[in-house]
Amino acid sequence: MKRVFFAAIFFLALVSARLGADEPGGENSASGKRTRSRTVSPSRRIKRLTYDFKAAGKKMEYGLFVPSSYESPAMAKTRFPLVVALHGLGSNPQQILRYPGLVRLAERHGYIVVAPMGYNTTGWYGVQGQRSRSWKPTNMGELSEQDVMNVLELTEKAYRVDPKRVCLMGHSMGGGGTLHLGMKYPGRWAALAPIAPAIYRSPRGLTAIRHTPVIVVQGAKDRLVRASSTRRWIRKMQELEMTHKYVEYKDGGHIYPAFQGLPAIFEFFNTHAGRGVTPGKTTRSSARGSRAPAPPGAG
Repeated sequence: MKRVFFAAIFFLALVSARLGADEPGGENSASGKRTRSRTVSPSRRIKRLTYDFKAAGKKMEYGLFVPSSYESPAMAKTRFPLVVALHGLGSNPQQILRYPGLVRLAERHGYIVVAPMGYNTTGWYGVQGQRSRSWKPTNMGELSEQDVMNVLELTEKAYRVDPKRVCLMGHSMGGGGTLHLGMKYPGRWAALAPIAPAIYRSPRGLTAIRHTPVIVVQGAKDRLVRASSTRRWIRKMQELEMTHKYVEYKDGGHIYPAFQGLPAIFEFFNTHAGRGVTPGKTTRSSARGSRAPAPPGAG
């Protein structure tokens, strides 16, 4: 299992680095040769920032993407939706922001995206508790969780964020963090998008967010976060008649569904986040995604 995990982390870093780089332009219609587009790639707008995390006693890194439309004079009084993106175990803010398609979709749909560190690359965002004698520091879970909320607050103060359209998403460890923080701060999020959520507890906590729209993305052949574990959460969402969508890629492993599911996630956010979903009114959707299998070798 450890070998599979480290292989997945290496593969993720490689793909993020290569596909998160500047996107080339289209084909020249006269010659058929590839030409570079004059349009600046959205990935060029990714920033690496820090803030003074006093409780941790150090500077803390986070990543930020702001769409070009934010700077338009015509949008000067517009408040923008925000996506908080939580990275996976062993990853970091820059890697998740460079997931293929993430900032391109954020640019297209006009979303600010912020990616906290979660104290460090293995903080777990509070999923595994607040404190443990085996952690360094012993309150790492508490600090990881607080880092996310600090970065959210900083971003809301610095930018014109629509408080009714703050969405939370994450992959693997970050997917578990998405469910954990979603349930712990139920009034804070307009919608949630956990991808292969690494969270191993009872889904009873979903009762606290029964009126929060959730889209879940999972690979059926994921060997790190088993689909059987994720399906327990889906069954509870169905029982609670939550507004939800489940996208399961039948050939998907641990990595590629996180890229493939992004268009569906933004579509879900556009449809449900901050649009006044009436409590008790549900539109259930549980799609297996069999028509969009993950490329071979994912996970």
